[in-house]
Amino acid sequence: MSKQDTHFINVFSVVIGLLVAVALVLFAVARIIGNRTQVADVHNDPAYVAQVTDNIKPFARVAVAGQDNSALTIQAPAAAAGAAVALAVPKNGAELYEAACKTCHGSGLAGAPKAGDKAAWGPRLAQGKATLYEHALKGFTGKSGMMPPKGTRTDLSDDLIKQGVDYLTSLAQ
Repeated sequence: MSKQDTHFINVFSVVIGLLVAVALVLFAVARIIGNRTQVADVHNDPAYVAQVTDNIKPFARVAVAGQDNSALTIQAPAAAAGAAVALAVPKNGAELYEAACKTCHGSGLAGAPKAGDKAAWGPRLAQGKATLYEHALKGFTGKSGMMPPKGTRTDLSDDLIKQGVDYLTSLAQ
């Protein structure tokens, strides 16, 4: 082995030794910082365990034809089931206006004609109740704004929506 080869091996060994030393120092510093910043009993915290369980669950499940797929039935978490709140169903047009329609028709939001504004309702009333019913039930986008189907309360019956239209138009007559 030549003098140059010996010199290269010595320098290479020193560089590798320094890299290993730096890696060990970084590992030690990471362990010290980790021990100071992490909670020791985090795995016993129910909120943490629930979050991890939710994060690692598979995003899809596959049903196989001819196999027992009963394990694939969807089970809503207890927290989500308790948090679901059913909206109250109004009994008549006036209650519907207060519960849902007033949001837009009370302030003119999204171009909605304000309740009782005869100038804004005049051209709409001239189109006839059938057109107003259709726009309220199926939705409508016009020049000045838009009406979502059933005012976003698709859970309500068509008759109740028509009662709401009747109440709203009676305020402008």
